[in-house]
Amino acid sequence: MKAKNCLIFGGSGQIGRNLIRKLTKDNYRVTVVTRNIHQKSYIIKTQANAGYIDIVEANVFDEKKIRKLFKKTDLCINLIGILFESKRGNSFKNIHTVFPSLLAKLSKEYNLKHFIHLSALGINEAKDSNYANSKLEGENNILKNFPLATILRPSVVYSVDDNFTTNFMTLLNTLPLFPLYYGGNTKFSPIHCSDLTDTIHHVISKNIYSKIVECVGPEIITFKEIIKKLLTLIGKKRLLLPVPLRIAEMSARIFEIMPQPLLTRDQLRLLKYNNIASGKYKTNSEIGLPSLRYFEEEVKKYSYMWREGGQFSTEKYNQKRTNINLN
Repeated sequence: MKAKNCLIFGGSGQIGRNLIRKLTKDNYRVTVVTRNIHQKSYIIKTQANAGYIDIVEANVFDEKKIRKLFKKTDLCINLIGILFESKRGNSFKNIHTVFPSLLAKLSKEYNLKHFIHLSALGINEAKDSNYANSKLEGENNILKNFPLATILRPSVVYSVDDNFTTNFMTLLNTLPLFPLYYGGNTKFSPIHCSDLTDTIHHVISKNIYSKIVECVGPEIITFKEIIKKLLTLIGKKRLLLPVPLRIAEMSARIFEIMPQPLLTRDQLRLLKYNNIASGKYKTNSEIGLPSLRYFEEEVKKYSYMWREGGQFSTEKYNQKRTNINLN
């Protein structure tokens, strides 16, 4: 059988690496575009057998170079996104609106079979967030330029390679108390990286053109419950402290000075809104691929790295699990 060609932008992250492994096992030849081949190629190359993966170094806004890649591909997948803006041109507008619009136009021009774009859940409600507005504008432009595109809106994506659970467990190991914004009541439906990439593969293999699909895990958990579960898993006791909005905004303003801010004012605004299925669009379950992995069960598999004694701390962890007071 002739190998199908797939062009991926953002292939070096946790979602991209997981997806590359699934696609190449299904006889896809994958071309991954990266801005820095010297930093990323050694990671990407290990995700597939030789001959199934090509790595191209390019600025994502170099239309002339990117255009050549569209001439020899069957489908395009965009996984690129940022959580905060930097002074190097990585603005929400450029990354979430302008760039996806360009990819959609090229997908239409070269008559690609499919264009799949990874967006974010809850962006319709977050009108006061620049992040959400840029994502929403990007989606609208994509569907205008390439109506057959499928847009996936995941809730929080987690795995051993994420920047979500791993960062929180690091902070919970270090800080004597942990701040809860909006009382920790914001709801999430975390989806495991493997469940999300299974959904992407399902969309491709079944030729699903559903326009917008909300990708959620099998459970709904509040932010406070997420932190409690992580504390239990690493065997720690911490004071969970509700933070007044004014103080939260002041701290976010200070964090924004950092190269990798822990929290920005825009992210703080996003935390006001639940990150769960809206009921307005189909979910991954409704297109035939429900999520199978539960948050606590999956995080438990790698949380030992943050427990005292590491992988040898199972007995100690089980004892603490029954005694720990998280209130």
